[in-house]
Amino acid sequence: MSSAVKIFDTTLRDGTQGEGISLSVEDKLKIAQKLDELGVHYIEGGWPGSNNKDIEFFERAKQLSLKQAKITAFGSTRRKDTDPADDVNLNKILESGVSVATIFGKSWDFHVHKALQTSLEENLAMIYDSVFYLKSKGLEVIYDAEHFFDGYKQNQAYAMQTIQKAAEAGADWVVLCDTNGGSMPSEITRIVTDVAAQVNCPIGIHAHNDCELAVANSIAAVHAGARQVQGTMNGFGERCGNANLCSILPNLQLKLSYTCISPEQMTQLTNTARYVSEIANVHMPLNQPYVGSAAFAHKGGIHVSAILRHAKTYEHLTPELVGNKQRVLVSELAGQSNLVFKAQELNLDLDMQNAQTKQVIQEIKDLEHQGYQFEGADASLELLLRKASGQVEDVFEVKSFKVSIERHRDQAVRSEAIVKLAVKNEEVYTVASGNGPVNALDNALRKALIDFYPDIQRMHLSDYKVRVIDEKDATAAKVRVLVESSDFENTWSTVGVSENVIEASWQALVDSLRYALTGKTAVTPNKEREAERSGLLNH
Repeated sequence: MSSAVKIFDTTLRDGTQGEGISLSVEDKLKIAQKLDELGVHYIEGGWPGSNNKDIEFFERAKQLSLKQAKITAFGSTRRKDTDPADDVNLNKILESGVSVATIFGKSWDFHVHKALQTSLEENLAMIYDSVFYLKSKGLEVIYDAEHFFDGYKQNQAYAMQTIQKAAEAGADWVVLCDTNGGSMPSEITRIVTDVAAQVNCPIGIHAHNDCELAVANSIAAVHAGARQVQGTMNGFGERCGNANLCSILPNLQLKLSYTCISPEQMTQLTNTARYVSEIANVHMPLNQPYVGSAAFAHKGGIHVSAILRHAKTYEHLTPELVGNKQRVLVSELAGQSNLVFKAQELNLDLDMQNAQTKQVIQEIKDLEHQGYQFEGADASLELLLRKASGQVEDVFEVKSFKVSIERHRDQAVRSEAIVKLAVKNEEVYTVASGNGPVNALDNALRKALIDFYPDIQRMHLSDYKVRVIDEKDATAAKVRVLVESSDFENTWSTVGVSENVIEASWQALVDSLRYALTGKTAVTPNKEREAERSGLLNH
């Protein structure tokens, strides 16, 4: 049996049924292009018979320059007691202009009686007629046997009849669906093995994740003979989601030696997963296998000491194979090995026997004990390490800051910040307003520095998070503020901790600006101002 497995992505259709996920036509076109670059074989674009958005997608998708993926339209078998040539949904698939149709039909007798409210014989006719009609129009037809495993367990003979009818009508694929997501891997293996022996048609698997087994069930089905796997990027989908292609792809190809996509395309997996997540405006879990930012992250000092000798000691796979990278986290659990690794990443020469280096290790542990968290604030950590190695200077000194909040009758609340800095031996005093105290401080800080560093206008605060560290202290609790900043080329994160949320925010903002001015970003000094200062000093 061939070891090649076709990948069918339904992120744009089944994935959008997940709670909180909505994609515009433009979003769907961008994701389709990205999935094609990843190397998937089929991209299910939507259901043209259900809404105008999907009709527009299929029309515009004709202009996409896809290298290999086939766009497929989704629909159902004909309505009961209706000629397929008169069925609106089937004809919408034809009008979409796709070369591949994916239609679903009922495999579970319970559904035939309760949902369709028709006879078992009419359901068989609906399946046969629909597949035959689409095949007669020249389309490749993928038949999704909805609720197949539940149907098989309740009425094996009838469930088998439904997919045999699809195969007899000329279906190119029969896909067995665990629609309720309740089957166990052992059941999947047994049933797919039985189907593969009886149906003269290539088999696929479509699994849902209601028992946290969609990936395992998909792999079990491939072992039993399935040669198409349907799923979504990041496991998006209704209820608990669909089978996660971000885990299925590397498991099949890198662990089990099946051929899915090229090795070069596999290195795009992490990038694609994060791209889709970004477009969908959904945060990826840090610990998502293979593609999560923590998938190859190491925190414990003993672990880090070992991976410095050989990564294989605590990594099951070379992260670069899936486009990810190894990360070492620095925290209260860190030993010297963690700092050695981070220093190597930053091309810093840290002498671990040096008293100042040891002091930095202790300082990091003390700060984490106070509530700081450097795992998500690499820029703040880098500033500490560069300070320890003597490679960073304070480009400005904070003399003082003040924030006021004012609300006049029938007007919006406004904040004003006053900041006094020492920059290159000059004292700078600025006032700025904002729609909140943090925004006002950010504006005042930039205003104070912009004459010295005009490129600072290229950076902006892209994310702001506040976390209460000890909830039992209520409004007197310490808070941790994480600030993410960006320019046109880079993103960096900084942290601040205090019982006062303004103070914690100020710490993170100041670190963000300090990091930008170390030359690690696109922010550069004002050369004219530097020359002017030199001339003034010479006089």
